[in-house]
Amino acid sequence: MLKQSFAPIIPNQPRILILGSLPGDLSIAKDQYYAHPQNRFWKVLFALFEQEFTSDYSERIKLLHQQQIALWDVCASAIRPGSMDTDISEVIPNTIPQLLAEKPAISNVIFNGQKAQKLFEKYFKKQENLNYITLPSTSPANAQFSIEKLLQHWEIIKI
Repeated sequence: MLKQSFAPIIPNQPRILILGSLPGDLSIAKDQYYAHPQNRFWKVLFALFEQEFTSDYSERIKLLHQQQIALWDVCASAIRPGSMDTDISEVIPNTIPQLLAEKPAISNVIFNGQKAQKLFEKYFKKQENLNYITLPSTSPANAQFSIEKLLQHWEIIKI
């Protein structure tokens, strides 16, 4: 089944770009990044920035803007039955180099999991002036990482 990503969330002067692979089925149904209740993405961000967690999507977007964090996916579209990243095929990538050119304040590109990093490296060349960091996926499929362990790794986005 063909799945499509969302438009990027881009603050005025983003300092970080977080890249996922492709939204899961529940995220697509709700038209929200990381909408699956077991995905720890939002819980990690709210904890790192010492904010009270909320399920209000507009408040989640507000946190990204406050912290100057842009959010997007590597895939603009792809074939994927279900929500597992391992099943992604026939990728059409997003125009990430164009975004990076338009937003020169971005100095760090963070991959939410290895699949996002591998997809990026398949379609794009890394720019020498940027730091690229692969962090453990916040997906519920990455059960080996507790929320505490994720927080330890994701702490780096507070740079």
